[in-house]
Amino acid sequence: MPDQQEPYVDLDVQNHVRTLALRSPGHVRVGPFTVRYNADWPIPPVNYAVPDHGASPTADDIKALIEVFRERDRLPRLEFLPSCAPDLEPALLAAGFTVERRAPLLACTPESLVTPPPVPGITFTVLSDETGYRAAAGVQHTGYGLEGEGTDGEIGALRSVTEGGGVAALGTDDTDGTPLAAGSCSIPVDGLSELTGLAVAASRRRRGIGAALCGYLTAQAFGRGCRTVWLEPGDADVERIYASVGYTRVGDKTDMSLV
Repeated sequence: MPDQQEPYVDLDVQNHVRTLALRSPGHVRVGPFTVRYNADWPIPPVNYAVPDHGASPTADDIKALIEVFRERDRLPRLEFLPSCAPDLEPALLAAGFTVERRAPLLACTPESLVTPPPVPGITFTVLSDETGYRAAAGVQHTGYGLEGEGTDGEIGALRSVTEGGGVAALGTDDTDGTPLAAGSCSIPVDGLSELTGLAVAASRRRRGIGAALCGYLTAQAFGRGCRTVWLEPGDADVERIYASVGYTRVGDKTDMSLV
């Protein structure tokens, strides 16, 4: 992706996250923020605030934001692109927030997508029913180091993506149908979709399944009319996998919270 496109993709991503927050059930507007609140799933990654573009909050704005999270028994937390709200991080630091994570943003277009080689013995399918959602949620749950089966929140998230026009997929073993990989591309907004929750069973990693599923999901999103798919890689090794599929770095994202 040409360098001159990076600022525009950066802004598009922030607008995409904000729009999904505004469309989410139970969201709250407070000052220059939109709080995405999930009543059924308390984990921090699905409960956070997104700033308006160019937000420069006052101390009172941040105090009111904290109260919204505390009233709902959620960790006060924000996800944002510093380039789209340069005054935000200093204001949050002054209020006692700390940086949880800084992550690169990667994006892919139909022109840059590189289709990975198929993985023998693995079939990917688009999800459309409860059986598939449960199987995929189970792969994601254990794939991220958690015990037990997929939660109602994880299952519901996959269902919501599909019902909203996004795409979720499951990879299964051709020999016995065992679920081995799962992921999704979020509800599209203005031609953008986020690839999230990509997980591969621990016993089948480093065999090209993750890259193949990434390529499959990305192609599915493009087939539904998306012009850009973006994501946050978990670490440098994962970033290299996405780069092999045609994803390039377009910006940076910051997560901050108040314990």
